[in-house]
Amino acid sequence: MKPLLELASVIRTKNAGPYELTIDVIFNDRRTYEQAKRENSLNASLIAGLYGIAETDVLTAIYFDPACAFKATMKRKIPCGDFGEKDIYGAQQHAPLLDLVVQWGDKDADQS
Repeated sequence: MKPLLELASVIRTKNAGPYELTIDVIFNDRRTYEQAKRENSLNASLIAGLYGIAETDVLTAIYFDPACAFKATMKRKIPCGDFGEKDIYGAQQHAPLLDLVVQWGDKDADQS
């Protein structure tokens, strides 16, 4: 197991329109990305659990090879700018990912 914070150089969220939120996790390097992808460390089920939403509300959850990144888009619980919404830009929704510890291979596989 490894903390996601050790594996990624960027963990962020942002609006994907008024009704959706996008998560970006950009890994430190190609090797780390490939292992995370192989382990399927991040997926729709995990995102749904972290954010307390139905898995069907996670619209996409993909590994994006050109950027060594994982990207997920989910429905916002409250539309952007609606009454009660507290983060109009969607930029403060990454907190559940900061304490995440993900499945990681054996000790030999993660030595640099």
